[in-house]
Amino acid sequence: MALKILKTKKDYQQALERFEVIFQAKPGTPDSDEADVLALLIKTYEDKYHVIDSPNPIEAIKYRMQQQGLTNKDLSRILGFKSRVTDIFRQNRKLNLNMVRKLHHELHIPLETLIREY
Repeated sequence: MALKILKTKKDYQQALERFEVIFQAKPGTPDSDEADVLALLIKTYEDKYHVIDSPNPIEAIKYRMQQQGLTNKDLSRILGFKSRVTDIFRQNRKLNLNMVRKLHHELHIPLETLIREY
């Protein structure tokens, strides 16, 4: 396959098909080098045309809680009060700076996600 910037969906599909064939090539071989370049071209195309928005802070908190098997009671230990958790999930209360810091530190949610408007 001739390597080129992926500009169309057809280019992208062809690159994916070729990548599937060669992605396990032995390191240092021409196929391995081609796979490396294709991976970069594919990533660039996907970053441009397949943008995924970050979740809002509440969705991110709930998702992380689910991942870690946490309950609202566990979250109240992090934030201080059970009523605070309820208010946040009902969107009666916004996250403050102290809460954002605690959630970032304890649940490892990116700061960029926690400070988004919701």
